[in-house]
Amino acid sequence: MKKKILSVVVLLATSLCTFAQNGVGQWSFMPKAGLNLATLTNDSEAKIRSALTVGGEFGYVASPKMALSFGAMYSQQGCKAKFQGIDGTIKMDYINIPVIASYRATDKLAIKIGLQPGFMINDKVKISANGASAEVGLKESYETAGMDVTINKFDLSIPIGISYDFNNVQLDFRYNAGLTNALSISGGDGTKNSVFQFTIGYKFGL
Repeated sequence: MKKKILSVVVLLATSLCTFAQNGVGQWSFMPKAGLNLATLTNDSEAKIRSALTVGGEFGYVASPKMALSFGAMYSQQGCKAKFQGIDGTIKMDYINIPVIASYRATDKLAIKIGLQPGFMINDKVKISANGASAEVGLKESYETAGMDVTINKFDLSIPIGISYDFNNVQLDFRYNAGLTNALSISGGDGTKNSVFQFTIGYKFGL
């Protein structure tokens, strides 16, 4: 009987330790910032735009292996391109709302996938030539070049990635694959956002 009681005590202690280590049922908040490597698909002139992303995510630990998160990120996207032989940057900046499911492969490594609606808050073209630069509206720049363009203010993408945790710090790498056209040019195919995103965040328990 004593052995059975001891076994039950050990089992309960192990279960409590596992619960505590994984924080099941706990909420957290993580401010984060990092780098976007963004471009647009279906455009042979589009090159990588290196830019900023910053924001925060709330997280909930649903089980020892699964967690959910949602948040808001200011995300500078678009691409580098040439306009009639002149270097330029298409600035398409969003407030993205990532909703992510995470599977914990190890104590420190997690695999992530989700859905991310985004809302465009800036669409400009910056043109640089002969040491000078200027910014104009994105639609205006295409119309000046004789092209009719439709700009979609709503974006939807699928974030896929991995994260690595040490203490309360999290390194996160994601690829955000656009599902909807970011812009469409009359007589041509639409272009979608394509963004590699690297962030570092610090997790606070709630």
